[in-house]
Amino acid sequence: MIAEVQKILESYQFNKTRMMDILWDVHNKNGYISDDVVDEIARSLNMSPLDIKETASFYHFFHDKPAGQYQIYLADTVIGKMNGYYDAREALIEEVGCVFNNVSEDEKFGLFDTNCIGLSDQEPAMMIDKVVFTQLTPEDIKEIISEIREGKTPEEIANPNGHSRKDVAYIDGMVSTNIQRTGPVFFRKDRNYRALIMKMLGTYPGEVIEIVQNSNIRGRGGAGFPTGLKWKLCSEVETDEKYVICNADEGEPGTFKDRVILTRSPKDVFMGMIACAYSIGSKVGIIYLRAEYWYIKEYLEAQLEEMRHDGLLGEKILGQEFDFDIRIQMGAGAYVCGDETALIESCEGKRGAPRLKPPYPVQEGYLGKPTIINNVETFAAVSRIVTKGADWYKSFGTEKSTGTRLLSVSGDCDYPGIYRIEWGITLNEVLRMIGAKDTQAVQVSGPSGECVNPWQDGERIFCYSDLSCNGSLMIFNNSRDMLDVVKDYMEFFVDESCGTCSPCRSGNVDLLHKINLVVDGKATQKDLDEIVSWGNIIKSTSRCGLGMSSPNSLLNTLIKFPKIYKRKLAKVTDMVNPSFDMHAATSVHENLYKKLQEEAK
Repeated sequence: MIAEVQKILESYQFNKTRMMDILWDVHNKNGYISDDVVDEIARSLNMSPLDIKETASFYHFFHDKPAGQYQIYLADTVIGKMNGYYDAREALIEEVGCVFNNVSEDEKFGLFDTNCIGLSDQEPAMMIDKVVFTQLTPEDIKEIISEIREGKTPEEIANPNGHSRKDVAYIDGMVSTNIQRTGPVFFRKDRNYRALIMKMLGTYPGEVIEIVQNSNIRGRGGAGFPTGLKWKLCSEVETDEKYVICNADEGEPGTFKDRVILTRSPKDVFMGMIACAYSIGSKVGIIYLRAEYWYIKEYLEAQLEEMRHDGLLGEKILGQEFDFDIRIQMGAGAYVCGDETALIESCEGKRGAPRLKPPYPVQEGYLGKPTIINNVETFAAVSRIVTKGADWYKSFGTEKSTGTRLLSVSGDCDYPGIYRIEWGITLNEVLRMIGAKDTQAVQVSGPSGECVNPWQDGERIFCYSDLSCNGSLMIFNNSRDMLDVVKDYMEFFVDESCGTCSPCRSGNVDLLHKINLVVDGKATQKDLDEIVSWGNIIKSTSRCGLGMSSPNSLLNTLIKFPKIYKRKLAKVTDMVNPSFDMHAATSVHENLYKKLQEEAK
């Protein structure tokens, strides 16, 4: 393996900033990253082994010991748990022959939990290595595991027609795009990219920025920062290098719109990146693609290669003095890398810990150079704006929230999938559109967003000044226990915290403890009061958006659904604190006493 490691390092010119690629290549060849490999990488790159382990251990999909010939990851989202997850889990344990987070005795299978894999509209869903399986039943799982034992690969099972990985049919054979409602901005078939780029290159870079600014489009990743202003600020920085990064790390549970855009309209995204690069003066673009989307990587590479062949990427694009190319950087399982500065750290080959701001990425980003980071949907929308014009785009939506956007819809509704809406539509209108009935709650923007209900919030409007949605709606009807939902969200944030700052690292654990007390019927009003005060401390003092938003679902449901908490409160007496577990407090001493008795015999 040492010789293989040297070949891998040589392919990246011993560049330590490509550490993620190096680790992935090793992991893909060996199934895990051994200590010997770590030592060899460290020696060759003049780093310490701890430097390498610091990066590798941060990411969910990197293993440091054998993890099975086939590594199975079952998505444990709250939507999956509403749709057969537990049956799928039990079937996997039975068929594989080991419990989760272990390896089977024959070392053929490793069985692991994982968070959302971007398939909430078709769960239960799992990954086996780089292949995905959706809408699983116990019978499906039995057949899949049986076929693997008989010698078939997961890819052969998921792709029986033998489609090339470079063909969209390969992806379509595994997952459904579920586009329920489209419109004038996204998924258009009538695009001549050569003519569009030629027309753009006939303008000044500043004109492109002016069009984007005048459209009033704001970032579709969640923060909603004005896209044109971001590009303008970056263009004004004088430096020898600038970078354009597309954030395709949509790890928010319940969100999958970017996956669909990349499957159905990847060149729209590339076109948006090209427009950005031309306007700011960049030569290098990076798509940071979450590891859960590995099965679309070769398709995207083929689409990029087509654009290079057509002269739309590379040196002297369409014969003009404009060089720009795009590479794909794979993530490795870390929700926090959705934060732009954590993503930059990961692109540089480090653990994805968010940076302190300022400086902002437009000033000092990737490799310390000015960097634009926008998400998939933003770049796709911009590709239409720069060709159709600002006024065209402003004709959709509202005066202050212009344009359209995509929603990833999942949960208790008749028609889950992707919906195009215009800003200005009400919550009730959306609920009718998706076939949601008997709705108790709607989680807007995933666990980090806002939990609303139709009787109080039905006439609220999707726009930046009201329901500022980042593209996800999870629907829960009256059969669902919202305490279980909130508990699931808090478990997610505890698991995904990068651990850098204390409010997020420790505070979310404390909030999870509190919600467990509520669920177990051991909480008092004092616990609820502490949830509010501690939650607000975490929101106001955390380093990045994860901690700033992690208490949201808990705090929102306390306001919107106070009865579900009140009815679970324990009765308090002067003598007993209901949250005190006498058995847990004394069990250590009881066990020690029993052990001493046994030794005395």
